[in-house]
Amino acid sequence: MLRTIRSKMLFVFAASLFAVAALAALHLGSLSALRERYLVSERIEELQSDILEVRRFEKNYLLYHDAASLREGLDYLDAVDRLAGGLTGGMDRELGPGAYREFLDDLSAYRTALAALPASGTPDAAATEAVRTRGKALTDFATRLLSDKRRRIHETIDRSLALPFAFAGVFLAVTVAVVALVSTRVLRPLALLRETTRRVGEGDFRPAPVRNGLSDEIAGLLGAFNLMARHLEENQEHLLQARKMAALGTFTAGVAHELNNPINNITLTADALREDHAAGLDAEGRELVEDIAGQADRAADIVRNLLDFSRTERPPLVPLSPLEVAATSASLVKNQMQAAGLAFSLDVPPDLPDVRGDLRSLQQVLVNMLQNAAQATPRGGAVRLAVTADEGGATRFTVEDSGPGVPAEAREHIFEPFYTTKGVGQGTGLGLAVAYSLAKRHGGRIGVDASSLGGAAFSLLLPGAPRPVTPAAPPGGETPEAAT
Repeated sequence: MLRTIRSKMLFVFAASLFAVAALAALHLGSLSALRERYLVSERIEELQSDILEVRRFEKNYLLYHDAASLREGLDYLDAVDRLAGGLTGGMDRELGPGAYREFLDDLSAYRTALAALPASGTPDAAATEAVRTRGKALTDFATRLLSDKRRRIHETIDRSLALPFAFAGVFLAVTVAVVALVSTRVLRPLALLRETTRRVGEGDFRPAPVRNGLSDEIAGLLGAFNLMARHLEENQEHLLQARKMAALGTFTAGVAHELNNPINNITLTADALREDHAAGLDAEGRELVEDIAGQADRAADIVRNLLDFSRTERPPLVPLSPLEVAATSASLVKNQMQAAGLAFSLDVPPDLPDVRGDLRSLQQVLVNMLQNAAQATPRGGAVRLAVTADEGGATRFTVEDSGPGVPAEAREHIFEPFYTTKGVGQGTGLGLAVAYSLAKRHGGRIGVDASSLGGAAFSLLLPGAPRPVTPAAPPGGETPEAAT
């Protein structure tokens, strides 16, 4: 549920807000209870004061038999009744209905006993004792009630004094939670990202470690950074390869042009010997002349490959059907496949998007890849050319074979000029280099991997051709011709 940093932060702040609101409500409740208990305590003090006044007039009456003191005592007793009646609800909650009802009963009995005293003369001993006993009960109850109310006020004050510490505890807990969250989920990964960025700048493209199960924003950032580092590594390899190709292209162009004239002269000399001096040559001489002409042709092929590799002009790129590119390229090597005893298959699904390129150049790339696969596959093996749609509207041409495959140590050099895994005299090492150069000119990419047939799988990835823009129809549904 709480997978992202944002959700965790919102949860922490929501929980802290709830805790602060609860503490604030508790604080307001404590202040309200304190105010109520203070007001009640004032009325209880008035009640105690009136009871003491009644007892004072009671004492004056019993000592001096003063009828005026008895009347004053009864008047104060009326005030005690009014105060006691106003406290009934609060005292029921504080002491329980039984205790306060007992007080009211004692108050009623005291009034009865006090009112029964004679206005003149000396009261009897029983009446005097009843008044004193009931009066003392009232005084003790008022004193105990006032003491209990003061104790409760102090308890409320103590609880209110503890609330600031609760607020501080909530603040401390929120601070610790936020600091821990920011430290573990933000600062630490950012430090790791900074270190990984430094390593990438130094050429070390190892990905930053990402803990399993994380799906927050920082984990997404680390994943995107690792993807970027992987692409940078791939692009750097392609850039280094392109720089090698550019340097070698400049060098081989000069060498090819310098070799072209002597090779042409050798070919012309061999042709002259065959045409003008054929009668004077014996069988061995004619064989030597044919060998010279054949080697000159082979050298001329090498020079042509060198010129193709170093050629910098770019032919116009037009939309091409992948089926046309694959089918025409396959037809150029089909007979060679059959002569070598190989099973060749072509797999091109319908409705593939067009690619943008030069047909002759793309045929040269695919023919080089197919010939390389045919030469690496023993008789009775299989070669397959498959075309599939790739991401972003691109198209992938894959040539697979059932040969021995490409050794891992050779994969990083296989597209370099003059590098070959064949024996001496069996290859020039220019076929895949020319294919790589032509693929780059088309904005594509060529690579090698393991094949599902057991051998190597060379893939050519070409970008899709841009879709033609259809002109908008004029208002009113007219065609452009009709509008003109």
